[in-house]
Amino acid sequence: MPDLDDLRKKVKYNDSIAGLLLINPDNPTGVVYSTDILREMITIARDHQLFIICDEIYSNIIYNGSDTCMLSNVIDDVPGIAMHGISKEYPWPGARCGWIEVFNKSRYPAFERYIQTLLNAKMLEVSSTNLPQLSIPEVMGDSRYPGHLQRRRDLFSARANEAFDIFSGVDGIQVIKPQGAFYMTITFDENQLSDQQTLPIDDSRLQSLIREKTKEIPLDKRFVYYLLASTGICVVPLTGFASNKNGFRLTLLETDDEKRLRTFETIKDAIQEYLSS
Repeated sequence: MPDLDDLRKKVKYNDSIAGLLLINPDNPTGVVYSTDILREMITIARDHQLFIICDEIYSNIIYNGSDTCMLSNVIDDVPGIAMHGISKEYPWPGARCGWIEVFNKSRYPAFERYIQTLLNAKMLEVSSTNLPQLSIPEVMGDSRYPGHLQRRRDLFSARANEAFDIFSGVDGIQVIKPQGAFYMTITFDENQLSDQQTLPIDDSRLQSLIREKTKEIPLDKRFVYYLLASTGICVVPLTGFASNKNGFRLTLLETDDEKRLRTFETIKDAIQEYLSS
């Protein structure tokens, strides 16, 4: 969860900050901000005349009993933007069709100009999303759509619990059970990683390539390279998300139950072997 006291200090002593940006549910962690935290962020924005941008693309994939709400429920008189889309809700990953909701556009002249600038820029573009746009009333207006969303919530909840049970007992890492989206983040404990750790790689040419590519790179990225070369499994290093914590993100998207379990178990075994090497 965000350190709200630290956030207040950053805003107070940095005049160049114009707004707060959050993703709820979060990518890459699957964390969901509680309603109380959202209200606190709104208060900070109001006190310092900031605006809020909230990416809510995963807002219909929330599970495991999280207490949250849409930005529209708490924004009150603060200017803000909520971002939505269909690519994470439909079984249609290529439908990159999204939209924004704007709140209190006229609250500050600078924010009003900002919104108008966005609209002007979009109106200069030729729309390539006509087909997914036309599908929205048919799909979201269908009586079966709420059931579709609930089944997906239940599915990702079960997979998140499954992954948490597998990784939570591993020494040297921290794992927090996701409450939304379809990601899980695993962080390595302090001083667990070094530039001497390895995993077995059968192909000698690949082994040489990995040794060359892993010089002077973040330690979590080094682990990711070795995991890929050793097992064929691709995860994303946390430092790739501008994080100062070493770890990686994996997804809960695999539909083959046996393959997904085998993948999680293989990653778990690789972590243990890597940390003990």
